[in-house]
Amino acid sequence: MTGHEELLQIATDIAAEAGELILRRRREGVEIAASKSSVEDVVTRADRESEQFIRDRLIAARPDDGFLGEETGTEGGATGTSGLTWVVDPIDGTVNYLYDIPAYAVSIGVVEGEPDPATWTALAGAVVNPVLGEHYTASRGGGARLNGRALEVNRGVAPNVALLGTGFSYTASRRMEQAAVLGALLGTFRDVRRIGSAALDLCSVASGRLDAYYESGLKPWDQVAGALIAAEAGATVAGFDGAPATTQLIMAADAPLLAVLERLLIEQGFATPIG
Repeated sequence: MTGHEELLQIATDIAAEAGELILRRRREGVEIAASKSSVEDVVTRADRESEQFIRDRLIAARPDDGFLGEETGTEGGATGTSGLTWVVDPIDGTVNYLYDIPAYAVSIGVVEGEPDPATWTALAGAVVNPVLGEHYTASRGGGARLNGRALEVNRGVAPNVALLGTGFSYTASRRMEQAAVLGALLGTFRDVRRIGSAALDLCSVASGRLDAYYESGLKPWDQVAGALIAAEAGATVAGFDGAPATTQLIMAADAPLLAVLERLLIEQGFATPIG
């Protein structure tokens, strides 16, 4: 087993166990613990419990690695002492979780370098939707899989028959701006989906459930594993002008379709992304 495969096994095992935990807590009933960026952006007690569980498991398995989690930030320094950092979203799609909409996931990725999408090198990642029993996995150079089945992005799809995914900010004023941009894209694409989990959106590009995806304002934990899974399935994952995806903008699609999406976003004044 290579180093990347070992990291992937750790990510996959822990994400699966955390997925079972949050599913069990959801069946017991959800309790809101706090709000984050706005009243609409909630944290449940299960978010915090899941992150603590994941962090404890990772520290036991990889004590020299760093940790960056949505709820608790860093543990042992941003990069630890090994140069690797685990970037974790304990429940991606918390509002879906709150409403019992079956589109939420545990996302765990491990990166080399600073935990910043603009500069990191993602090595392995797992995204687990426990409701559907779907385990998306990828390692750098090792391809992407859904429950062991190899994934490949949809290729050669014309924009007018392409299904586009995106997401919105929890801040109302930003949502209005983002919706205006999206409205201008609707005449070009087949339709749009707003699923409510960036990790699952990126995995949907990998599995062919979406043809393209873009979003602004994502945090590192929202995109780390999903972006690697999409890229390993053959998607181009990038910001503008071929730059790496960042917290400001991420796009994912087959390269020709991504070029169309990028052009349209720039035409709508998205070159300085809204997020």
